[in-house]
Amino acid sequence: MAAFTAEPASSTEPVPATSQHAFTVRPPSTKPFHTSSAYPTSPPSIEWLDGTWHVTHSTLPMWTKARNVQIKYTPVAQGSANASPVSLDDLVTYQGLDSDKIKSVHGLDKPEEGGWAWHWRGKGWLMIASSRWEVLGYGEDDSKNKWVVTYFAKTMFTPAGVDLYSRDPGGLAKETVESIKKGLVGLGHEEVGKLANELFEIKVDKGRVSKE
Repeated sequence: MAAFTAEPASSTEPVPATSQHAFTVRPPSTKPFHTSSAYPTSPPSIEWLDGTWHVTHSTLPMWTKARNVQIKYTPVAQGSANASPVSLDDLVTYQGLDSDKIKSVHGLDKPEEGGWAWHWRGKGWLMIASSRWEVLGYGEDDSKNKWVVTYFAKTMFTPAGVDLYSRDPGGLAKETVESIKKGLVGLGHEEVGKLANELFEIKVDKGRVSKE
């Protein structure tokens, strides 16, 4: 099982760089984001985030009545093809518990300084909606399945929340989920610790969700 460590919210001591199988989860940053020696690990690369992720666990009320929740990130260069920073086209698809109709939420994520946090704005009729999210941790488990933990700041319409993503549609191993929860609680961040204990599993139709 992968080794998980929690970086205390008040820590000022650098944490050594870690491998894909031993990594540090971090507390949410305050806005505006600033680089600090308390956060020495590198944020996930665009290549890491690119593609489809399956949301396996969440604290967000909107997912209690949904199944087969997926998020597809697609890099979008601003201006020239080699321009930096790169934004992410953000497409969420899901189905209701009792419906096969696929619903979607489309938006664009623009990176904030530091690379951990993103500002989301909806597309189409959702263009007036916006939110902020950031990565608290990411890595691979012993089966080489990639995962990500994201934190969503509170908005006018939704409470603050935490999601767990799995690259494999089969989801995350129970041991991985429990280790992530322990890591989040161990941060000493009151809100994140509370959310970690409120994570619920999102239903996935086994065999029906295609693997990218």
